[in-house]
Order: sequence, then structure tokens, then C-alpha cells
Amino acid sequence: MKLIIINGPNLNLLGTREPEVYGDTSFKVFFARLRNSFPGHDLEYFQSNIEGELVEKIQETGFSYDGIILNAAAYTHTSVAISDAIAAVKTPVIEVHISNIYKREEFRHKSIISANCIGMISGLGLEGYLLALTYFIHQESHG
Repeated sequence: MKLIIINGPNLNLLGTREPEVYGDTSFKVFFARLRNSFPGHDLEYFQSNIEGELVEKIQETGFSYDGIILNAAAYTHTSVAISDAIAAVKTPVIEVHISNIYKREEFRHKSIISANCIGMISGLGLEGYLLALTYFIHQESHG
């Protein structure tokens, strides 16, 4: 199974950025743990602070991968381009948010990308990525 985690803006600062909201573990450390936990699966990671690079990565992987786990971060609430890219590809996408977007500022309550994703996980910390990964693996074994 070939899966990719795509993270958006400021998520390169996990572990140091607002640890009370995002925790104190870097994504690099967390991703290494994920890979070690699922050695039989091809798991990749991509992060960018640039909207167009996220669109390009969705397009690049959206026809040949088995699943995309996407945390578009702030672009969740603003990017029609990312939403359109998700709609344009065949690979299923699960939207993930580390914090509970509904317990934050009002503008974060609306996700532009959700309508084009197969599901959304919000507020469970880094475990949200693990749950999305587990979902895809479970689907493969029961599909």
C-alpha cells in the first residue's frame, strides 16, 4: 500500500510551535515512529508552506497512490485550489487536523476541502494521522 502524508503551512514547526495546541513532538520524530510501526507499507511525507506546491503534490500522487492523508493547515479554510485538486484526483483523501478546529477561532470552523475528502479527523493530536493510516490499511485488507 502506497500512502502519503501531506502537511501544509507551519507544520514544519511542530514540536516548537505552540506546544500547548500542537504538542512537543516534531513531525520528523512522529513520522519515523509511523514508518517503524508499518514496515510493510510504502509511507511518504511531504510538507510545504506554499499553496501551489501542495496542489502539485496532490496532483502528482493523486492517480497512483492508494491514499493521501492531508493536513492543509491554514489553507483548509481558504484554498479553493487545494479543494479543486482533491476533487480532480482519483486517490482518496482524508483530512486531518491536530487541533480541534471547532474549539478554535470561528474562521477555522469552516473547511473548504472537506466536501472533497472521504473523511475528516480533528482534535486528536498526532494520533489523527495514525487513525487515517489505519483506516486506509483496514480498507485495503477488507476491500
